[in-house]
Amino acid sequence: MEQIKIKFPDGTEKEFEKGITAFTIANKISSRLADDALVAKVNGKIVDLSTSINNDADMQILTFENPDGKETYWHSTSHLMAHAVQSLYPEAKFGVGPAIDTGFYYDIDINKTLSEEDLVKIENRMLDISKQKNPFVRTELSKSEAINFFEKKGDNYKLEILSKLDENAETISIYDEGEFTDLCTGPHIPDTSKIKYIKLLSVSGSYWRGDENNKQLQRIYGVSFPKKKMLDDYIVALEEAKRRDHRKLGKELELFHLTPKVGSGLPIWLPKGTILRETLEKFLKEEQTKRDYLPVVTPHIGNINLYKTSGHYPFYKDSQFPTMKFENDNEEYLLKPMNCPHHFQIYLAKPRSYRDLPLRLAEFGTVYRYEQSGELNGLTRVRGFAVDDSHIFVRGDQLKDEVCNVIDLIKVVFTTMGFKEFTTQLSFRDNNVEKYGGDLALWDKAQVEIKEAADLMNLDYHIEEGEAAFYGPKIDFMVKDTLGRKWQLGTVQIDYVMPERFNLEYVGSDGQKHRPVVIHRAPFGSLERFIGILIEHFAGYFPTWLAPVQAVVIPVSQNYFDYAKLVCNKLKSNNVRVEVDERSEKIGYKIREWENQKVPYMLIVGEKEKESNSISLRQHKVGDKGIMSLKDFSQKILDEIINKTNHN
Repeated sequence: MEQIKIKFPDGTEKEFEKGITAFTIANKISSRLADDALVAKVNGKIVDLSTSINNDADMQILTFENPDGKETYWHSTSHLMAHAVQSLYPEAKFGVGPAIDTGFYYDIDINKTLSEEDLVKIENRMLDISKQKNPFVRTELSKSEAINFFEKKGDNYKLEILSKLDENAETISIYDEGEFTDLCTGPHIPDTSKIKYIKLLSVSGSYWRGDENNKQLQRIYGVSFPKKKMLDDYIVALEEAKRRDHRKLGKELELFHLTPKVGSGLPIWLPKGTILRETLEKFLKEEQTKRDYLPVVTPHIGNINLYKTSGHYPFYKDSQFPTMKFENDNEEYLLKPMNCPHHFQIYLAKPRSYRDLPLRLAEFGTVYRYEQSGELNGLTRVRGFAVDDSHIFVRGDQLKDEVCNVIDLIKVVFTTMGFKEFTTQLSFRDNNVEKYGGDLALWDKAQVEIKEAADLMNLDYHIEEGEAAFYGPKIDFMVKDTLGRKWQLGTVQIDYVMPERFNLEYVGSDGQKHRPVVIHRAPFGSLERFIGILIEHFAGYFPTWLAPVQAVVIPVSQNYFDYAKLVCNKLKSNNVRVEVDERSEKIGYKIREWENQKVPYMLIVGEKEKESNSISLRQHKVGDKGIMSLKDFSQKILDEIINKTNHN
């Protein structure tokens, strides 16, 4: 029989008979690998284990430990959940059911509002079906065959998806799993028995296609694992995440307020939250001043033609607020969706020379996006938010060094905030030309340059095609918080497109006009989102330099109010954020209250402390630290603030 060569990730090569399946190869390597195998990666493409291999290939067998294996496992579980729903509620119709970073969901049209009890019922039905060991079987169909199938099934959502598919550009396939059939490109795990431990987490409303004009479906979220300990650990982490929920802590710590009287997704910053926000802004502004950034301020709205020139309108039209036009006025305005077009006008305000570059303009500029109501989430998904935006105008010979300088700044920000682990994604364009602007040759040049900068700075990155901005490739920074969750925060982008659109120029050393390159960068990204993530990362217990209240003085009785105020004023004179608790409550009650407020330090004062010009120190999460002179404590807290010490 004809032989083919299979090369494995460790570099070894083995020969197998042509037509062998990926599963058989796994089994020949080891029976344990075959038991754990979920899918295979063949020449970079994820395929079912039942796939026959007919040519020489690079191959990797993927288990749950591999991100692609885990994604497939969760995608297959979403099909299993739909099967369970169909068996319990035969009238159900199904939207989409993808894997997500934390499990899976499926959007379902059903004539019943699902409750927590219903989720338990569905979960139990899923476990019953999983034991049937139903294989996931792929069948490829023509578009007309698929339409005929789903017309008979009466599933209008699948028919709508099919109506937008081009069978000449992509293969149309369905997957059968027991009595359930779904439109799906796959791949899937071999059979349902591999799905052993399941938890359905919640149900929420979700408009079909994310359009509020469409019918609202019910979205069931869930997660699954091949081992019980994995599920147990996940549930523990989930409880910890609930404890750290920034919406809950934001209310308890009086940081921000969301009210429909102002509008969905439009947070109001309370005094303590404003102090936190301004402290972050001050930190970044100081770092930017060291690096010769120039501050600017731009309006919250702009003429519609400004955004037509940039391409943000209509590229982002679906996520923008309606335009504004007044009677007897020919001008039309838009709430600012991006800061960059405004910064380009600053560049154009006067002629520029090669000696002026690099020019670094920076602003905490508020922008507005009309996010769907179902997508709004506390501070992490809002409709109005500030971006720590900078646009750096450079000559071509300055570009790489400047990108490296930006990467260095982002590293400083992450390190200072206590994000010890981060990875990066190089977001490049794909072949869908309608998604992007500008000249392809300049795109290729930009992608080479941004990769070279990433290599120079020793970034741990992967390349993701199709994720670039419409005007250029970018580096997206993903950080891990204390719960191990990944968040996309900072970004840096190279842009050859906007300088062309806005006709940006400078006079070079040769006396001729040249086009600058623009670097877009934002270490925090959305300040609202960044603070939401910080709240959860620190569980509301901010390091002293960030804490809205850094210390509270607690007199043991009203006889020591005067000394408490003296201590407070001494610390305030050194710009420490400190309060005095003059309430007529018992000392133990006050300590518990301030512990719940997560204030870093409590300074207890009474007769002994007054006589010795000292304080009795309590530290949050630590407890009693003994008596310390006021002078020594002042120096201690100032050192923490100046050095931005992180206790967490």
